[in-house]
Amino acid sequence: MSCLFWVNHSLGVRARRDLRSGVTHTAILTSLEEMSMSAMREVAAKFFDACETGGGWEACREYCLPEATFSAQAGALADVDTLESYTEWMKGLLGPVPNGSYELKSFSVDEDRGNVSAYAVFSGTHTGEGGPVPPTGKSVAADYVYVMDFGGDRIRHMTKIWNDGFSLAQLGWA
Repeated sequence: MSCLFWVNHSLGVRARRDLRSGVTHTAILTSLEEMSMSAMREVAAKFFDACETGGGWEACREYCLPEATFSAQAGALADVDTLESYTEWMKGLLGPVPNGSYELKSFSVDEDRGNVSAYAVFSGTHTGEGGPVPPTGKSVAADYVYVMDFGGDRIRHMTKIWNDGFSLAQLGWA
C-alpha cells in the first residue's frame, strides 16, 4: 500500500493518504501532542536563556513569530509592546548591570492553554554606564515570571510579571 504521511505539529494531527484510493485518514496523536509540548518547552527554554543573557532580538528571533507581542504592567516597560523591543531592552539592561544573571526557579508547560511559564530571580549590580543615573554600586534581586504563549511552534506573545518599582529602588534608580 502506498501512503503519504504528513503531520501538523501545531494541531497535533497526523494524516495518512492512500495514494491508490485517494482516501485521507486523520488521527489526533497523543504522543505527538506530548512531543509538541516537549518541543514547546525546548523553544521556550532556548528563548529564555537567549533573552536573559542579553542576546537581543538577533539571538531570540528564531524562537518567536516575527510579529510577537509583549505586555507587562510595569512603568519601566510602558512603551514596550513587541517581543523584539523587549529582547533589545533586556540586552540594554546588561550595560549598566554587566554582571546581570538569572536563577531559574520554576519552568512549566500548560498544555491546555498552549503556554510556558518561567519563574526566575534576576540579580546584578549597577556598576556599568548607561543607566538613568551614574553607577550606584547597588544590587538587585528581582523575582519575575514570563508567560510565553505559543502560535504553532514559536512564541506569539509574552507577558512579564514583575514589580519594577521595587527593582528600580534596589538599584537606586527610583
